[in-house]
Amino acid sequence: MPSLPDFSIVIPTYNRPQRLRRLLSAIARLDYLPHLFEVIVVDDGGTKPLDRALKEFQDTLELFLLKQENRGPGAARNKGAMKAKGKYLAFTDDDCYPHPGWLNALANTFEKEESLLCGGITMNALPTNLYSATTQMLLDYLYKHYSPVEHMGGFFATNNLALSREMFLETGGFDPELRFGEDRDFCYRWASHGHPFAFVPDAVMYHAHQLTLGAFLKLHFCYGGGSYEFRRGVKKKGLQSVRLSPFSWYVNLAFSGIRKKKSGSGFLLTLLLIATQVASSIGFMSGFIRNQMNQKTFS
Repeated sequence: MPSLPDFSIVIPTYNRPQRLRRLLSAIARLDYLPHLFEVIVVDDGGTKPLDRALKEFQDTLELFLLKQENRGPGAARNKGAMKAKGKYLAFTDDDCYPHPGWLNALANTFEKEESLLCGGITMNALPTNLYSATTQMLLDYLYKHYSPVEHMGGFFATNNLALSREMFLETGGFDPELRFGEDRDFCYRWASHGHPFAFVPDAVMYHAHQLTLGAFLKLHFCYGGGSYEFRRGVKKKGLQSVRLSPFSWYVNLAFSGIRKKKSGSGFLLTLLLIATQVASSIGFMSGFIRNQMNQKTFS
């Protein structure tokens, strides 16, 4: 009987076969024995065929394709986790690609303690795209000032997150009702159970999220809506209320753009960081208003 793999890499995807192909190509070059990991791709109701993107890797990777109706990345990751045979789950997204040492770094951390929820470092693969760079700056700021290792309510993003499959299932997986903020919700529940986190800076993932101004504002609007649904879900689940960040936290976030680059581009980064918070606030309020209207409809 063949031994079970160490890792199951779970990838939700939606209508991005070329980006998925680039990710699989990078996974095939990992410095980790191929028989010690499997790759599970979950097609989240996409309309573009994935056969061509997957075919060339069938002989080099233990590769599985699952399909579901469009329900969002959290539900897709849950489906992949249920199929997984690996001891550990390693999550990423189809617009990312790992450094060759990614799995080795995670494996070395799990050798020290198996019950960790590990988050690696994510790097912007599109440094000339100011919208992508700003979004990455926001994530870096969150990791620096609001790390789940030190703060209840912090989180690791699901494009570079790994943990025991058994403990993932015991914690309830991702909330399938959340299309945005499912990583924050899961990490909050994980922390509420008293489970530990570990930041693994050697587990490097590159994020190639091509953004226009419209896509950038829409993304952060959706993050705001996800934040509202996360906070509402925390209350419904009977968990400790989420603390709000002080005003100084947002001021420091905004001015981190100028601090990073003392030039015109730094000023533009600051304006874009402010825009993320405005868009997120509007998204949060839209979620609140929508929920109030739904309650009146069904009351």
